[in-house]
Amino acid sequence: MHRLLQLTLDLFDAAVPAPEPVKQAPSRPPRARPAPPLKPDLARTGHLDSVLVPASFRHPRANREAVLGDSVVAYEFRRARRRTIGFMVGAEGLTVSAPKWVPLHEVDSAVQTKSSWILRKLGDAHDRHQRTESARIDWRDGAVFPYLGEQVVVVLDPAHAFKEVGAVLKDAAERVPGQPHHSLHLGLPHAATAPQIRDAVQAWLMRQATTLFTQRLEHFAPQLGVRWRKLALSNAGTRWGTAHSDGVIRLNWRLIHFRLPVIDYVVAHELSHLRVMDHSPRFWQTVSTVVPDYPQLRAQLKGEALPPW
Repeated sequence: MHRLLQLTLDLFDAAVPAPEPVKQAPSRPPRARPAPPLKPDLARTGHLDSVLVPASFRHPRANREAVLGDSVVAYEFRRARRRTIGFMVGAEGLTVSAPKWVPLHEVDSAVQTKSSWILRKLGDAHDRHQRTESARIDWRDGAVFPYLGEQVVVVLDPAHAFKEVGAVLKDAAERVPGQPHHSLHLGLPHAATAPQIRDAVQAWLMRQATTLFTQRLEHFAPQLGVRWRKLALSNAGTRWGTAHSDGVIRLNWRLIHFRLPVIDYVVAHELSHLRVMDHSPRFWQTVSTVVPDYPQLRAQLKGEALPPW
């Protein structure tokens, strides 16, 4: 009601013409009155508040703000069918979800209570974004990308007689410190565009991923006493793998960038779900029977920056 009344008053004020200036003697021209300072009102000004109060962290769909410590956090607020207030920090920023019956002042209080967690997660997300951007690849002849934990250089080789479809991996004649030991020769012309080179490399990586993931599933399944039925490659943005009770295993093809021990952890993780479909202590005990150093490998999976595709 307050917002409706305020909006009505604003519209009324805008419709009233400004009063005519009082005529004064020519010898004393009227002095311009300074404009009153603007006061941000998030409910009405929208993007204007970003000019008045720059946010340290801003969600692209932000509709509320909170001052947390020394930072201004502009976040997306949503009403949702849930029992409690929920917080999620992703690549875009903070999203807060709350049931319809929770008043806004309780939402604001909950955000303040979680301020330390929110700022830490937003900082981590910012750091991950910076690392990801620094890992972005300029797709051209001589581009370098990670494969099984090592660097591989792209070579455009249109005259090569390929035994494989489109590409072949070669080892350097001699190991040069600081330089990639492997090169991927692509059957593309030297005038190939960046998307063509990227797509050719991705197609080769996905073929390698299918072969390697299948081998590792066959290696760990007997040790865990489970049977998997089908492997599917995924391109999920936030999940490295999923397991279904019917034996279907989905693994993110970009795992092929990591070292083999990290891939083994994810494979064992998903196969273990065929025995324990949650993340209880019993589940992690199951994982540890085949990958005892899984905590370190899990940390590497979270901490390493991969090139965006």
